[in-house]
Amino acid sequence: MDDAAYTAAVSKVFKRLVKACDAADPDLLEADATGDMVTITGLKSGEKVVVNTQRAVHQVWVAGKGEGVHFSSSDGERWLDDKDRGLELLAWIRECVWAATGQRIEP
Repeated sequence: MDDAAYTAAVSKVFKRLVKACDAADPDLLEADATGDMVTITGLKSGEKVVVNTQRAVHQVWVAGKGEGVHFSSSDGERWLDDKDRGLELLAWIRECVWAATGQRIEP
């Protein structure tokens, strides 16, 4: 995937993520998008899930549930973890958001 395709694919993921967070209870979670990062905060727990680009290696990095996981995609549609643990990006984000906020989102 070239730089332009990577940028478009990440933009698509971030838009889906922010839209899903906007549909959740605003008293329980907040999402802030700033360029290359989306931060989701559980307003009761203070816990955060951070989704960040890793442009140099065309990856997306997610910090949540006490760990950081890198995801890669060959086609911009399906993002899988780079340690072959069988994690898919959006499923992992859903799991991390649930753990941090108690809210289910569907990006």
